[in-house]
Amino acid sequence: MKSHLFTTLLLIFSLSFSFAQKDVKIEGTVLEEDTNIPLEYATVVVKTKADNKIITGGITDTKGKFKVEVPAGTYIISVEYISYKTKTFPEQTILENTNLGTINLALDVATLNEVMVVAERTTVEIKLDKKVYNIGKDLTTAGGTVSDALNNVPSVTVDVEGAISLRGNENVRILINGKPSAMAGFGDSNVLSQLPAEAIERVEVITSPSARYDAEGTAGILNIILRQKETLGFNGSVTLTAGNPDNLGVSAALNYRKEKYNLFSNFGWRYNDAPRNTYTDVNYFDTTDENGQLLEPTYRRIIETKKVERLNRNYNANIGMEYFLNESSSLTGSLFYNFGNDADTSINYSERFNAGSIVEETLRREKETEKDHRYQIALNYEKRFGDDRDHKLTADFQFEKDSEDGLTYLNEDYIFTNQTEPDPFQIEQEFTYEKQKEYLFQADYVLPLGEDSRFEAGYRGNFKNSNTDYQLDQEDTDTGIIAINEEVSNIFDYTENVNAFYTQYGSKLGKFSFLLGLRLENTQLKGKIDSRLTDEELNVAFGFPIDTDFDNNYLGLFPTVNLIYNLSSADSDVEESITLGYNRRINRPRGWYINPFPSRSSRTNIFQGNPNLDPAFSSTFDLGYLKRWEKFTLTSSIYYQHETDSFERVQENTGQQTTDGIDIIRTIPINLSTNKRTGAELGLMYNPEKWLRLNSSINFFQFETDGEFNGVDYGAKNTSWFARFSSKVTLPLAIDWQTSAFYRGARQNAQSDTEGIFSLDLAFSKEILNKKATISVNVRDLLNSRKYESLTTTDFYDRYSEFQWRQRQINVSFIYRFNQRLNNKDRSGQRGNGGDDMEFEG
Repeated sequence: MKSHLFTTLLLIFSLSFSFAQKDVKIEGTVLEEDTNIPLEYATVVVKTKADNKIITGGITDTKGKFKVEVPAGTYIISVEYISYKTKTFPEQTILENTNLGTINLALDVATLNEVMVVAERTTVEIKLDKKVYNIGKDLTTAGGTVSDALNNVPSVTVDVEGAISLRGNENVRILINGKPSAMAGFGDSNVLSQLPAEAIERVEVITSPSARYDAEGTAGILNIILRQKETLGFNGSVTLTAGNPDNLGVSAALNYRKEKYNLFSNFGWRYNDAPRNTYTDVNYFDTTDENGQLLEPTYRRIIETKKVERLNRNYNANIGMEYFLNESSSLTGSLFYNFGNDADTSINYSERFNAGSIVEETLRREKETEKDHRYQIALNYEKRFGDDRDHKLTADFQFEKDSEDGLTYLNEDYIFTNQTEPDPFQIEQEFTYEKQKEYLFQADYVLPLGEDSRFEAGYRGNFKNSNTDYQLDQEDTDTGIIAINEEVSNIFDYTENVNAFYTQYGSKLGKFSFLLGLRLENTQLKGKIDSRLTDEELNVAFGFPIDTDFDNNYLGLFPTVNLIYNLSSADSDVEESITLGYNRRINRPRGWYINPFPSRSSRTNIFQGNPNLDPAFSSTFDLGYLKRWEKFTLTSSIYYQHETDSFERVQENTGQQTTDGIDIIRTIPINLSTNKRTGAELGLMYNPEKWLRLNSSINFFQFETDGEFNGVDYGAKNTSWFARFSSKVTLPLAIDWQTSAFYRGARQNAQSDTEGIFSLDLAFSKEILNKKATISVNVRDLLNSRKYESLTTTDFYDRYSEFQWRQRQINVSFIYRFNQRLNNKDRSGQRGNGGDDMEFEG
């Protein structure tokens, strides 16, 4: 190691004072022996034969290629790479341009013990269409989940209910290794709260996606790249976690690689019992019926305090194999399986008031169980043409299947009432059986055109179907018999088919790079509702006309333009660039947004889908700036988005009441006419010393909605922001201390005002057992302040709510690594990530 460092320093020194005329080129390609994988950052040194003095040198690029210039003469040429045996070419007489061809470097087993794979810090790379955040050793998420890790990525927030937002916009597309995946759930992010955070290698924040990506997600795309070690031999890691409230978990990542194949796997088991708290205070107003008759509410005020015990048991496994068919092609297959077994028990204490005095107290008990089985089969074929590894054809196939069985039991009893003969409460039982299937077919072709240009084209077909069988059983309070509610029980079959073709062209002209693309997508949204009610009865029940058997097609063109200009000079130590992006996107309504039959989170609050929903379309402009010094990195951008037919969830009175006279409120998604969003973000990374690292970001945004529904104007204008700060300090005894703070500012929409939220996380870690193991302790939400507080105001009530999804969490984790030696620069992102690999960086 010391000799390599000395050689590198001597090379830099010699280059700084070498002004001799260079008129002969030496070039070649450096590959790993046996695997033929390019070695990026390999060092090439050219010395004089007479006095062994370094004349010049260079490093290889991402393709393993190098090119240096020297005066004609006789030289000694050596190629070096950490943990590999040096290759030397003695007495090379170079009189004209010379190509040394392919240079294969073999592993130097004697030096492998000197280097461990340790990702020390979070870094950011700016590319034409995305920012790439290498997660590094994030101590605050040790023992946590993928959702926890995402909450520490700039531009990304995960709210108290687990919903993921990008720049404050929840319509974000989640991809795993560049593709939709069962690991990210079927249109939701529930599984991300079950996968271990240690599985992530990096996160790509794609706010201006290229034409290669699906046009879904008006906010953009989060592409989560999972770790896939490629070290020769058998290696891996095991993680043990324990925490309070109850949080137990074990996960293992195992890898076995030989010359012709690579076996990889991830296994995990997780048990947690996380309490959740809710408090609501509702004041009801007088209303009038259609004849103008005054209607007084049964209760003027209702206060509810709800406590939920959430028992989650989760198992997941991902196994796969990459087989190298020959030097230019490979086949990869993988199987992912997840089983979840959840049981929630909630106690809801209700106080009801009239004229300022309490008139009734009740206690409601809810028991909810859910079993979820999902699996995914994936195949990937890659064919590379000639010596250029970027000239390639890839083909993918995925099949995913998911089945969920849910049961909810609800019962309520009086504690106190002023009624002489109160009406008894109904016992309710809710059964939900859901099956989902999804097929993915994808082919991508990449053709390099010279050294700095390339052309791409491809096809992607996504075919999804979900079938939801919903049954509500209710008690007849006169007879005590529990029977099916035929008016609400239904079967909803929903299909979403998307066929897409794309083409794009990218090139680099000096300091200027561009990527132009066009995507053509056809979306088919098809649904059928099987109900005992007639169409006319459904229209009356839902308050608006609905189509129980629909088949809608939408054809759209989605252009993308991404530009980058490098402001820094070739000999400067400072990197500086400007980026500009434009893209058009689509937001397709999910099945649960379409299904008009209500889901009953309680007797008085329901969520109801809207089968009349159309997709929303958006156009986004993004202007970014990056400047990176040796110890300081600054990233910034401003953006504007204009969305038509945007979705908005509104609350309204159904006109129905429970058996004890409480109005039933429904939440329903609608298409508003427009949504204009403007914002700016700033990120700072500062590493003044090896023992101190600072990282902060702030995002400011404003949105304005315009539209009405059922005669009510839901237009609104709101300004909000969020910021995060983290620091990592190395204490004596090599103990790492990390602090992470997050604040989300207050925000409003057409009906609700939400207060700001602040949270603080702390973590400490220490490497032990010769740096083969790490033990860490972290506290999530140290101040127990991550609570959602809002005030909703309508024409018939105002409601104050407090919601805490998860209380303060303390975790202790132990990670043991074995045989994780560095035999190459981390290459797990070089193949199979499904992303856009244009290397025109800023």
